[in-house]
Amino acid sequence: MENASPKPAGRSARKRRQRRHPLYRVRTILATLFFLCITALLLDFSGTLHAYLGWMARVQFLPAVMALHVGIIVGLLVLTLVFGRIYCSVICPLGVMQDGVSRLHSLTRKHRFSYSPAKTWLRWGVVAVFVGLLVAGFTGVAALLAPYSSYGRIVQNLLQPVYIGANNLLARAAEHYDSYAFYTQDVWIRSGLVFAVAVVSLLVVGVLAYRNGRTYCNTLCPVGTVLGFFARFSLFKVHIDKDDCVSCGLCTKNCKAAAIDPVTHDIDYTRCVTCGTCLGHCAHHAMHYSRLRKPAPKLAAAGAPAPSASDSATAAPDAGRRTFLVAAALATSAAALAQEKKKVDGGLAVIEDKQLPARTTPLTPPGSLSVRNMNQHCTACQLCVGQCPNHVLRPSTSLDSFMQPVMQFDRGFCRPECTRCSEVCPTDAIRPISLDLKSAIHIGHAVWVRDNCVPVTNGHACGNCERHCPTGAILMVPLKSDEPDGLQIPTVDEMRCIGCGACEYVCPSRPFSAIYVEGHEQHRFD
Repeated sequence: MENASPKPAGRSARKRRQRRHPLYRVRTILATLFFLCITALLLDFSGTLHAYLGWMARVQFLPAVMALHVGIIVGLLVLTLVFGRIYCSVICPLGVMQDGVSRLHSLTRKHRFSYSPAKTWLRWGVVAVFVGLLVAGFTGVAALLAPYSSYGRIVQNLLQPVYIGANNLLARAAEHYDSYAFYTQDVWIRSGLVFAVAVVSLLVVGVLAYRNGRTYCNTLCPVGTVLGFFARFSLFKVHIDKDDCVSCGLCTKNCKAAAIDPVTHDIDYTRCVTCGTCLGHCAHHAMHYSRLRKPAPKLAAAGAPAPSASDSATAAPDAGRRTFLVAAALATSAAALAQEKKKVDGGLAVIEDKQLPARTTPLTPPGSLSVRNMNQHCTACQLCVGQCPNHVLRPSTSLDSFMQPVMQFDRGFCRPECTRCSEVCPTDAIRPISLDLKSAIHIGHAVWVRDNCVPVTNGHACGNCERHCPTGAILMVPLKSDEPDGLQIPTVDEMRCIGCGACEYVCPSRPFSAIYVEGHEQHRFD
């Protein structure tokens, strides 16, 4: 019997080159877990997942810096000094998203990358502009370049409406079986401008990743540039054994960071994100992820045997045993919190959409301390906006607080029993507060507009604002002093008003409320 024709040597060589390295496997598993969990955290509107996954938002680099969480900052820097820029390829959701988009292109076009010199002047120029905006107080504008914030806006504005729509379908289907495991939620665009920013961010990052891999990460991202500086001194690095390298160039053609020079066999560690892709494509085992040691001095004695290539490969530490171990605590909630959505009937009129008042001072949530504190610490990740159950928070369109949360009361008011935004904020721009403390925080005060009030304009009794004020700060008094039993109008006790917006929300006057809340620059505590 004739032997079957042997397989071409090239095919076996390609299989060897495409064998996944242990570093690549571990990194991919951890990156996938981080990405899915933090995406679920940003999509969740019930607040259930925050108890389990909220720490993933706090370990992001920029939120930790803005919150001055020294322990987290030091931990991330130590992680970088030991293993390289694994933050960018494992923990950062925007970085993992770039890898996913780039991989889509790699399915149809193999070995498509090439080496390019680092644009150092542009990278540090972006960092300088970023720091300048932070110092000048334009934190919201600076957040346009922040990776975690950019991904948060993409999820909140583009994916969460789809997620809520699917939830509403499940809720309606469950009603037919007398199940209330799901409850419906309004689907709406909180800010057209911020929605456009999210679309542009997705297009820019997506196109750059699809065409050139990590271009955004290694050119425009300030976090990547800063961590790249420390990665130069990392203990473990990907390096090339020049004695075993045959200059096939496969490592360069598969490096989405464009960090491997095929001529000099040098690796730019400021751009390398330790993804491990190049290691799996080296058919001659000339690439290793290990502690980079200086070459041993050559023996002066003649006739000393030179170490063989096999001995070098044996002495080289196993890269699979050098990969990092990251603890990831995952848990799933039993069910979403089932509750009926509370609505206010408005008393004498049906609640309809109304035009927002022009506030002299913006309203920031209880726990934010002041407008200035919010501007200085908020990274505009939109996590609190997407989690607000009362639809009070939405992104600001003002330049000094661009995309940061402000309060509006056309869809609800800030209920005294809710502290969700202070619980989920990863930067402490909104400090954690208790329910008792929230009722004692004065974020603003109500202002009555006589020309809009129903008793004045229509001659009908109302009193909605007084009935729904949770602090009793509104008192009805006669419209005419000589008619004590006639129509009544509201007066506001500013010392008792906490600025919750209940009066503004239930006011039946259209298109503008007859009573609205003006914010306080500095919150007052009783």
